[in-house]
Amino acid sequence: MLTRIRIVGWLMMEEKMNVQLELWNRRRFVTRTAMASLLAGFSSRNTSATNSSASARGLSQTKSKGLYAELGVRPLINAAGTYTMLSGCTMLEEVVAAMQEASRQHVSILELQEAVGKRLSSLLGSESAMVTAGCAAALTVATAACVCGADSEKIRRAPESSGMKNEVIFQKSHRFGYDHAIRNVGVKIVEIETRQELEAAVNDKTAMLFFLNLADAKGQIKRQEFVEIAKKAGIPSLIDAAADVPPAENLTAFIKMGFDLVAFSGGKGLRGPQCSGLLLGRHDLIQAGLLNGSPNSDTVARTAKVGKEEIVGLLTAVELYMKRDHRSEWQEWEQRVKYIADELNRIRTVQTERFVPEIANQVPHLAVKWDAKALRLSRESFEKELREGEPRIETRPGITEEGRLEIGVWMLHPGEHQIVARRCAEVLKRAAQSA
Repeated sequence: MLTRIRIVGWLMMEEKMNVQLELWNRRRFVTRTAMASLLAGFSSRNTSATNSSASARGLSQTKSKGLYAELGVRPLINAAGTYTMLSGCTMLEEVVAAMQEASRQHVSILELQEAVGKRLSSLLGSESAMVTAGCAAALTVATAACVCGADSEKIRRAPESSGMKNEVIFQKSHRFGYDHAIRNVGVKIVEIETRQELEAAVNDKTAMLFFLNLADAKGQIKRQEFVEIAKKAGIPSLIDAAADVPPAENLTAFIKMGFDLVAFSGGKGLRGPQCSGLLLGRHDLIQAGLLNGSPNSDTVARTAKVGKEEIVGLLTAVELYMKRDHRSEWQEWEQRVKYIADELNRIRTVQTERFVPEIANQVPHLAVKWDAKALRLSRESFEKELREGEPRIETRPGITEEGRLEIGVWMLHPGEHQIVARRCAEVLKRAAQSA
């Protein structure tokens, strides 16, 4: 299959190379004309080398104070979670080291994907696997695999999909902000709500059935039933489980359940590269996914390039995650929650509550509640003070309830939970004293 991927990839690139050759011939005259000016300018550039070297030393000294400080960007304490807008996770040192090592040599990306895919498959119990440029990219690649397959003509045409299987069935409650990654392939999304509607919607144009794990409780058709319907209809099924690790068993559970394709983010609970994703599933679909994306040119997912560093980095992150002491890690999170709660419960009108989200970021969190009228402190102003103070702290976004702030502790570095407790206490005490 690797040979087939190479052949199709080279055929796709041949046309591009012919166009580039023609452009190169046209540029030869311009290049020759410009060469005299280039050589004339070399001497003056060489003369300024000393000044450039001095500037480089100055830049290096500035960066020693901190890269983000040099750029004028304020780092933050992540008391929110693995949100992409807050740069997801921080990578483990072993992951960074693996990426640095990978960056020092050239390899064939297709050969690397095959080798890493085999290793990931053996770890996670799937037929095949590939690394993508984030979970959204995994959705695009997976959809393209189901729509275009390994057909080179269809791959070139996408997202123009007339005459192809180009319908993807969603439960209406499973529509979400990232389904654009699926629509990018040129498919029509068919919304249904009940099993009867789903079975009636399946036809000869149906390419894929999509399930959003985060929305499991919202839809009428649950995971296991959804898979059974897909199997009965002979239609590939894809589940998006982007932020759904932990629990660790989710890495293998959905393949065992019967989903044909499973997508995870690499830059969340796995603590891999932020711009990496993991696509597991049927061997034929993963092989088709590789054909529909980078490094092959003229493909719908060519823009979702994943480099050798991310591929190796995510493999390392998965290997480390499978060996991690998850019980000990959970206990550490519980201790952080308790510490913050103990500090804040002493303040007038303040109450705290430990909770674990049902799906996504499924780890211990702390809800901080207070009487907004009595303290004259709104949730918005609380968040603003934490964000604009020093150090900057970001808490869980999307909370609309007044007098409630939610704190995630699992992306905190050691000791940062104490800083979060102190800063929150300062804001609440100041409001209590002035009320």
